[in-house]
Amino acid sequence: MTLEFLTPPGGLIGLVVLVPLAALFLVSRRAARVRQALGLPGPPVRLRLVPVLAVLAVAGLLGLAAAQPLLESTTTRRVRSDAEVLMVIDISRSMLARQSLGAPSRLERAKVAAARLRASLPDVPVGVASLTNRVLPHLFPSADGDVFRATLERAISIQRPPPASGFILAPEEQPRNNATSLVALADVGTQGFYAPASSRRLIVVLTDGESLEVSPQVVGRRLGRASIDPLFLHFWAANERVFTQGKPESQYRPLPTARSILDGLAAATRGSVYDETSLAAATRKAREIVGSGPTVVQGHRPDRIVLAPYLAAAAFIPLTLLLWRRDR
Repeated sequence: MTLEFLTPPGGLIGLVVLVPLAALFLVSRRAARVRQALGLPGPPVRLRLVPVLAVLAVAGLLGLAAAQPLLESTTTRRVRSDAEVLMVIDISRSMLARQSLGAPSRLERAKVAAARLRASLPDVPVGVASLTNRVLPHLFPSADGDVFRATLERAISIQRPPPASGFILAPEEQPRNNATSLVALADVGTQGFYAPASSRRLIVVLTDGESLEVSPQVVGRRLGRASIDPLFLHFWAANERVFTQGKPESQYRPLPTARSILDGLAAATRGSVYDETSLAAATRKAREIVGSGPTVVQGHRPDRIVLAPYLAAAAFIPLTLLLWRRDR
């Protein structure tokens, strides 16, 4: 652990204390002469020292804050070498649905859940992908939590990118339209989303389940061959609507069969489905799937603590004492 000053010259601000100290010295000398002329005793030494020490403390703390001290330490990052997780987030337009105009959308709730899930797997590489009628990777499994959060915040949004015009699937397996289709999850098993060395592979699908073209057997077959365990998180409510210019769109209605679609996929893939209110249970299941395993050192993570705000705040303590003594 090391202490570094970003702007050492800033500490010179502490010299400003010389001005009030000089004024205090002059006032004290004048007061002493007056007391001597009147034959009055002087105040106790401790009472005279209190304002001096308070002024010195304020100046010292502000001077240190101006020098911007930075406390640095380095933590070794150990990462699982046998497990990887891919979080696939539905970015179709139906994920804009919400219960009221000011309520969080399905996508917003899904992103919060993804961040919490990622935080529960600190030693496991986790990636991010988007889902419409195709699965596109935005971040391959990584141990860097900051990169994951930045990707989640900046790269994941509704229909960015928009759905593709086709699939890399056999003709008999292709959906008949360009609407969101969970059958696209089959590509995860064949497109190299996971490192070859990973033996424990988890895919977490955060979706509303509104997919009209699903072939559970195709998805189950592809994921099974790649030894990928699926976990589905469902974000859906029957009273949710998509709002445009403050009004619900008349052409959108929640798909009532959404949950049964996910249940069918879970049965075909030997996976699990959890409602968004059961995030704690889903987190436990994710931890159970990845389990424990060997770790390797993957770089070092610098930890930095900026001390300036704390020092500036601490300066208010002697300043308050100084003002309180003045009122006395």
